[in-house]
Amino acid sequence: MTLAIPDFTAIQEAHRRIRPLIHRTPVERCRTLDQLCDAEVYFKCENLQKVGAFKYRGATNAVQCLDEVTAARGVATHSSGNHAQALALAARTRGIPAYVVMPKNAPQVKVDAVAGYGATIIPCEPTLQAREETLAEVVADTGAYFVHPYDNPQVMAGQGTAAVELLEDAGALDVVITPVGGGGLLSGTAITVSALAPETRVLAAEPLGADDAARSLAAGELIPSVDPDTICDGLLTSLSPRTFTVIQRSVTAIITVSDDAVKRAMQLVMERMKLVVEPSAVVGLAALLEKRDQVPGRRIGVIFSGGNVDLGNLPWMGDQ
Repeated sequence: MTLAIPDFTAIQEAHRRIRPLIHRTPVERCRTLDQLCDAEVYFKCENLQKVGAFKYRGATNAVQCLDEVTAARGVATHSSGNHAQALALAARTRGIPAYVVMPKNAPQVKVDAVAGYGATIIPCEPTLQAREETLAEVVADTGAYFVHPYDNPQVMAGQGTAAVELLEDAGALDVVITPVGGGGLLSGTAITVSALAPETRVLAAEPLGADDAARSLAAGELIPSVDPDTICDGLLTSLSPRTFTVIQRSVTAIITVSDDAVKRAMQLVMERMKLVVEPSAVVGLAALLEKRDQVPGRRIGVIFSGGNVDLGNLPWMGDQ
């Protein structure tokens, strides 16, 4: 079966479609981080996006693409993270129902946020099987359209719009780095950069404790994430065949970083840039700080993917 993969035209159309509904997030600089990274670093701050994450771009595009009959039945997904909030708000913006299956052990702050955006929450046991089975029941009962958090062409196209804005605002870059979990942001970014700046290399970063994307790219075949162990809770999912196809074609390398490097990057951003970022958001900066020799060039674009972090439970609070 041929997988539907968005091209750059789809990303341009997505950008026109969602532009009135999203924030055009700023591209920020920091002299201290430039010095520490020995580079000119341009940070695309999707932590300042609506719902606090780039996920709102893809969810909004997917919801806005639905025809009226399909949209009237609502949308559904299973998620305990940023995609749940993004889909809930995107649905509310269009005035349609949203049904979100969430594990019973999901942080209450996330449950409250999804409920606050107007979604109907269906609790389930904290296993992937339970999530998928519960979602199937919800879709069967409601007729809602399932919006996958990354294995969806409209979602991928929406995520690619962040790189469009980064390149417009930062100018010519040697490298663009994104985090990688399921690969929606990375694949959308790769499609955009390949079209707009083919000389620019696309890299990704991920934690050592969840390095399935790096191993997959090296092996030339999908290797699923099994028992990941990292503070980067947004990067625990496996790539899909759809996102992996783009990554194989257009991504130069995936750099793995330690959780200690992620903590350091997160602290530096909060202290020096005065920005709230989640661990998953700063793996690209962590790669520059820990493995600068693996990142070629001088002008580097880094996408901060989100800022949804529990400020009462920061990842270094348990350190001795």
